[in-house]
Amino acid sequence: MTVSLAEIRESSGEVFTDGCPTRVVLDHIMSKWGVLVLLALTDGTHRWGELRREVEGISEKMLASTLRTLEADGLVVRTAHPEVPPRVDYALTALGRDLMEHMLPLVGWVAREADAIVTRSAG
Repeated sequence: MTVSLAEIRESSGEVFTDGCPTRVVLDHIMSKWGVLVLLALTDGTHRWGELRREVEGISEKMLASTLRTLEADGLVVRTAHPEVPPRVDYALTALGRDLMEHMLPLVGWVAREADAIVTRSAG
């Protein structure tokens, strides 16, 4: 299903205006770390350490911040288990899974075209 920019503007207002909710959501999900954390969780539930290894280069502080933001947005659920040592799992919510159904084709396109784009921009 292809949606035009005109249809998006009609249904949700002006996406380019300052303060528009779409800008806030896009900032959260399309940030460098937001995309990578969401992609990691697409494969299923992960513990903190698994996410750190999966999303190479992310600091503990940035992972914590990104997870808090995505959880507040309703895209990720955090489940703390009453165990010793404590165990915390992170997973996509239904909304997060729905988002990733739409985002995975974009990420696939980027993966296919990245080498050519980077080569063009470097030359």
